[in-house]
Amino acid sequence: MMAESAYIKLVPASATQSISIEEVKELFHYYKNITTKTGVQLDWQYENAAFPYEIKETEEGKGKWFYLQSKHERYNVILIGVDTEAVRTEAGEEIEQAYIQVTLPEQSTFGDKGKANEFCKFLAKKLQGELHLFNDRIMYFYPRK
Repeated sequence: MMAESAYIKLVPASATQSISIEEVKELFHYYKNITTKTGVQLDWQYENAAFPYEIKETEEGKGKWFYLQSKHERYNVILIGVDTEAVRTEAGEEIEQAYIQVTLPEQSTFGDKGKANEFCKFLAKKLQGELHLFNDRIMYFYPRK
């Protein structure tokens, strides 16, 4: 599988205009927490199926990106990073727009891709962002006019 990326863009209509890598990690901890609670309600070890990863960070990635590593046979790795880009508004002015990048490196599995899509949708819903999926489709999770 070739490396591919999806993006959650924080557009002007999003719940927030900026995000830090720590805030993204908090959202993953929240995701893990709610899926664990679902598992308790269902009397099933759901958290291992819903989030079969450990959040890991390297020195060079500190504050910019981290990765999700799995010991499960169906999953391997997903990279998550934050950055900003310059975009033109409809009025023609240039603004800084924050985004979260979710990357599947070559060693990622199809299981990782499924989980990455789930996580992208979860993050985009929570942040009311614009989700650019791996297949170049766009999903809008912010209030539209």
